[in-house]
Amino acid sequence: MTTPTTAAAPSTPRKFTLASRASELAKAQTNLARDALSAAHSSLAVETAFMATGGDKNQSQALYLLGGKALWTKELEVALLAGEVDMLVHSFKDVPTELPPGCEIAGVMRREDPVDSLVVQRGKPWTRLEDLPDGSVVGTSSVRRVAQLKRKFPKLVFKDVRGNLNTRMAKLDAPDSPFDAIILARAGMVRIGLGPRITANLGPPTLFHAVSQGALAIEIRADDDAARALCASITHWPTEWSCRAERACLRVLEGGCSVPVGVHTELREKEGQKEGVLVLTGCVTSLDGAKHVEHTIEREVKSVEEAEEVGKNLAKVLIETGAREILDDIKEDRENKIKLSEAAERAGAPAAA
Repeated sequence: MTTPTTAAAPSTPRKFTLASRASELAKAQTNLARDALSAAHSSLAVETAFMATGGDKNQSQALYLLGGKALWTKELEVALLAGEVDMLVHSFKDVPTELPPGCEIAGVMRREDPVDSLVVQRGKPWTRLEDLPDGSVVGTSSVRRVAQLKRKFPKLVFKDVRGNLNTRMAKLDAPDSPFDAIILARAGMVRIGLGPRITANLGPPTLFHAVSQGALAIEIRADDDAARALCASITHWPTEWSCRAERACLRVLEGGCSVPVGVHTELREKEGQKEGVLVLTGCVTSLDGAKHVEHTIEREVKSVEEAEEVGKNLAKVLIETGAREILDDIKEDRENKIKLSEAAERAGAPAAA
């Protein structure tokens, strides 16, 4: 007598959810990652989800006083670790150099041009920072930009401006705008179709860009092998190596998003090989622009680990040549301003019942 066999129920293919912040730029970047995954894996089921983070919710206080980059990632990582989503798509420059336990960066997509760009108020005739009249107000939320530009443009006034790209552009163009121009990352402007508003790019030696600026990173749970394999399929290794080197430098410097550390990287690939010559420049500038430490290291690299070593060595040279003193002064300045801000809030609060 033959025992009848029971057919196994067909398994349902796994659906992957990509999540990010809810800004127009974050959505555009998430869609880029989704489309890349779909192009590489035609049968893959991918959907997207969006949420607000601490950095989105607090639009009044200067980033310099708000703390580290976890402002932009913490809520997303809670959802990731809870299994509510499978991958997080970030602007790599917003990702802390140390991730929470159980999280890792598994994918790095091809980098857009990482330079910062000048955007002049609509209708104004200027096209370069050199064209702006003395006393012109330039908006930026980055102390890195302010510190470096104060060195070369001491007669310009730099004022904090917060909000997503569309909000900052609206503040710039408003009839009662306090700003003559603002400075933004070129990559973000291009990704949401605002590239034509850029009036000038601000590359080295005028302005060294932020660590990992222009690159997209995909974060996963460290135990998710399937997600890791998918991310590897859309990773651009020259971008990953360059960004890992920059981030290693920042990690040793113990810098966050509000520390004036600038970088510029060139990776000269060897044709047909996964190796090349890495040229990494880093700089640290005091808040008033008076002190500036800069150094370049050029090394042949054959792995991402070797690229990271270049970044670590660069940081050590910067520290030995004056960066530590600058960073200590910045830390003290921030702590004092936070204390003053907290004291002001207490003084303005209603008396306890």
